Amino acid sequence: MNTDILEREVQYLKGVGPKRADAWAEAHGVRTVHDMLHFYPRRYLDRSTTTGVRDLREGDAATVMGTVQSGNVVPGKSNKRFELILEDAEGQRMKGVWFQGLWWIRNTFEVGERVALHGTVQKYGRWFSMTHPDFDRLSDEAAALDTGRIVGLYPGGQAMEAVGLTSRSIRRIIYRFFKEHGLKLGEPLPDWMTEQYGLMEGRVALRAIHFPKSQEERAQAVQRLKFEELFYIQLLLAITRHERQEIAGPTFDPPGSLTTQFATDVLPFELTEAQKRAVREIVADTQTGIQMNRLVQGDVGSGKTVVAVLAILQAYDSGYQSAFMAPTEILAEQHANSLAEYLAPLDLQPTLLTGSQSKTEREAALASVAEGATPVAVGTHALIQDNVAFDRLGLAVVDEQHRFGVMQRAEMFEKGDRPHMLLMTATPIPRSLAMTLYGDLDVSKIDEMPAGRKPVTTVMRREKQRDDVYAFIRERLQAGEQAYVVYPLVEESEKLDLKDAESGYATLQAQFPDFNVGLVHGRMASDEKDRTMRAFKAGELDILVSTTVIEVGVDVPGATIMLIEHAERFGLSQLHQLRGRVGRSDQQSYCILMAGYKQSAEAKQRLAAMTRTTDGFEISEEDLRIRGAGDFFGTRQSGMPELKLADITEDTDALETARNAATALITRDPELSDEAHAALRTYFDRYYADQSMGFLRVG
Repeated sequence: MNTDILEREVQYLKGVGPKRADAWAEAHGVRTVHDMLHFYPRRYLDRSTTTGVRDLREGDAATVMGTVQSGNVVPGKSNKRFELILEDAEGQRMKGVWFQGLWWIRNTFEVGERVALHGTVQKYGRWFSMTHPDFDRLSDEAAALDTGRIVGLYPGGQAMEAVGLTSRSIRRIIYRFFKEHGLKLGEPLPDWMTEQYGLMEGRVALRAIHFPKSQEERAQAVQRLKFEELFYIQLLLAITRHERQEIAGPTFDPPGSLTTQFATDVLPFELTEAQKRAVREIVADTQTGIQMNRLVQGDVGSGKTVVAVLAILQAYDSGYQSAFMAPTEILAEQHANSLAEYLAPLDLQPTLLTGSQSKTEREAALASVAEGATPVAVGTHALIQDNVAFDRLGLAVVDEQHRFGVMQRAEMFEKGDRPHMLLMTATPIPRSLAMTLYGDLDVSKIDEMPAGRKPVTTVMRREKQRDDVYAFIRERLQAGEQAYVVYPLVEESEKLDLKDAESGYATLQAQFPDFNVGLVHGRMASDEKDRTMRAFKAGELDILVSTTVIEVGVDVPGATIMLIEHAERFGLSQLHQLRGRVGRSDQQSYCILMAGYKQSAEAKQRLAAMTRTTDGFEISEEDLRIRGAGDFFGTRQSGMPELKLADITEDTDALETARNAATALITRDPELSDEAHAALRTYFDRYYADQSMGFLRVG
């Protein structure tokens, strides 16, 4: 496919020029013909039918065509106005009325001229009228673009208006391009694909989205262009996935004696079916000789760490070490302690590597890792520093993987001989997002909670019930349990009537004088924050007052109460993550949402979802539905590409179709070397393959 015409700069098109081109590029990134053709109307006016004056109805939006009978400036009680009298083909008359720009308008129309008025119909006395209507002079050759058809209205802006780039001028520029060059636009998709999926021809779709002949044609164009947006993303992922299938990785043995001993003798509980499924998938991956890239996703407390331990033991049984990377030191220490408890009965010991260790501790840890004396090194990004050498790294486990940049994960990848990658996240991801953000990975879904875990009871309370809430918390504290109290701000804001963490801390100290209250927030020094968190975990504090720094944090089984102040201010994903801090034992736990009376419609939906379900996957789907893909947690950080037409929240069927088409294409022609795919290859290489798409995983 020849993309030269698509790469032509818009400034060289008739009607554009350097000034308009600069404004268009600055406002909307339109620099080339390709950009222009994909600069879609934001909405449409349906002027495909005109209305006679006799059939007008007050309040309707209508288009009336007729002949100018007169145009005069008329004095009024408060101000002047310009009145245009228009007569339609049946001799019926109506008025167009303008209160601004009178002298310019007066010089615009000529008696006897054919024009079309577009606007909302009003009626004063016996006269139908439109105030400040849009109009088209039908003697203008280009008026056909604005009257008697469905008319596209484009995104604008002050800078564009200043250089005359209005919807009307943009329509003329694009129309002229199609008239002169439309037939030169090729079809990137192969015939078999357009036929199999019932897609409109590409160049027809581009013309039809700008100048639809009917609503049906516009719908077909949108369907085709949505498919394209999703297809090229899925193709990129399918190619990446296929290439990874060619990358050799360590070949692990089937689960050996240590793995079996751990599962049968050490674990005090039986794995859930979801955990067993994830383990089977990992075991199968690691025996193929191909590098594993698997994401394990599941709620806080669903048992992802146990699955990781079994993978680590399989690696060790096979003669390999593992690395376990966490986003913060306190989480790394927590994982190291958990692993130590799990591995101690097997006479194995993890090695912790963090940036704050003493020189002596660090040298001993580095030696243990380099000599292969430890089955697993646990740490933060300190694990990927140059002076960390593994004896034989075969597995890299990355916890809360979205908190690490692509380059950090890549450095871990380079530490061994292409180690298997096991990524973990406690943020359940809606299926449509998983297909887009993680479409190049294999995904294991842990959607069951371990036996004995009681669902967290979630309730919403108002300010007038605060005394009852405090009484309940006091009762639980007296029983030896602990509580989190979370605030949305650190210091009081003049603009928002919210209680901040610091004033809340003071209030709670006064309310609970017989108990120890601690405070932690993002502005504290890291060592001070860590000391407080450790004190809470050790049971030295009864109440921990916090901001959302504990959203992904330490495991405190004794904490059974999560009180969230001004819950209406938090996002749904955030609320669910906070709730996940309690319910970490077999004790009944509670999440209390203190909500203000003033709530937006979205806030009401979020709070209703929280009290309705504790299922993280259901929560994530609801969160995506409420917020849309653009704002959903992790999408911006993960490099989610901007979609102009498609919405993965709504277009799940189109996404599935695009994924199937991309998979079918790569199965049929992995290198895109077939002559039938030459045009697609050219287009894909030019607009997608060379782009650095941040949502692609390491490898």
